[in-house]
Amino acid sequence: MTRQAAPTYIARAAWLLAAMLLAACLAQVLKPSQQLASHLTAIHLIEQVPSSFAGWRLDESTVPVLPDPTLQARLDSVYDQTLARSYVNASGERVMLTIAYGRDQSSEATAVHRPEFCYGAQGFRVRGNGVERVAVDGGSVAVQRLVGTLGQRIEPISYWVTLADHATLPGMGRKWTQLRLGLSGYVADGMLVRVSTLGMPASPYSAQDRFLQDLARALPGDVRTRYFGV
Repeated sequence: MTRQAAPTYIARAAWLLAAMLLAACLAQVLKPSQQLASHLTAIHLIEQVPSSFAGWRLDESTVPVLPDPTLQARLDSVYDQTLARSYVNASGERVMLTIAYGRDQSSEATAVHRPEFCYGAQGFRVRGNGVERVAVDGGSVAVQRLVGTLGQRIEPISYWVTLADHATLPGMGRKWTQLRLGLSGYVADGMLVRVSTLGMPASPYSAQDRFLQDLARALPGDVRTRYFGV
């Protein structure tokens, strides 16, 4: 390094160090500090999600896919509440419902985990089947469609996530909502809502959509937006 280049190099290094220190300070200043869950209707999955509604009742014969013990132990450190139920109606349609709720959705480490990973960890081959909107009273919710396959078991899956009372999907939508709430000083809570059925009929998601529409009507009015975002 020449004598002329040395001062320029030192100046650039000093500016870089100053920029890094400024970024660190801003990160601390802008770090959200208030739990948004404390300002919204509290979530109590077992009490709020009815065990029977609109002709649907609990079905003990069908078991939703659950994580293995190792993965479950890791998820228990992230989620504050989980609910896994199966329902059946008079027509014999069966729908499996899984909801996982966490009070801290401020980072990838604490955010709800995508079903693609949960099913993949159980040995399923999972493929995406597009994003569709499910109409519910007062609006609609965008859902990610998947199909999981394990041997002879074929399981169409629909899911979305919420942050506070906003429904979204993993990716830029969730990151943008996290950022917007974080800049307002809030740590958002949120949940994963997942439904699935067995088999691959011509309209694999129709029973799921009817179930979700009925569930939205059955939820208490003051918490429906916390589950559906509408």
